[in-house]
Amino acid sequence: MIRPPSVNEPMCPSRLVLEHVTSRWGVLVLAALLERSHRFGELRRAVGGVSEKMLTQTLQTLERDGFVHRDAKPVIPPRVDYSLTPLGREAADQVWGLARWAERRLDAVETAREAYDEARSRPAPGLGEQG
Repeated sequence: MIRPPSVNEPMCPSRLVLEHVTSRWGVLVLAALLERSHRFGELRRAVGGVSEKMLTQTLQTLERDGFVHRDAKPVIPPRVDYSLTPLGREAADQVWGLARWAERRLDAVETAREAYDEARSRPAPGLGEQG
């Protein structure tokens, strides 16, 4: 009997899909394309900080996985538009919700980090200087 996919299994292919859609650039590309289709340069500007190489790799990966549609028009100069497929829109909605949550809860995360760092910077009880 074939078991259904489980991301908890070390060799499950769904882990790779999860990695693609939740990578830094994957999330941001999917989110940008939620608004509308973009040409490469527009997309690069919308996803601040991404290199041309990383954007190309991310788009190819998302296209291969069926999330992004690449529409190359046979005109001069060449025109290529990127848009979400129905599967891509579904994935984008999911990861964009997580991204928005991270924005909303950033203060709580920063407070937790500060408390953690402060606790780690103090000597553990009983391990102070011996005299």
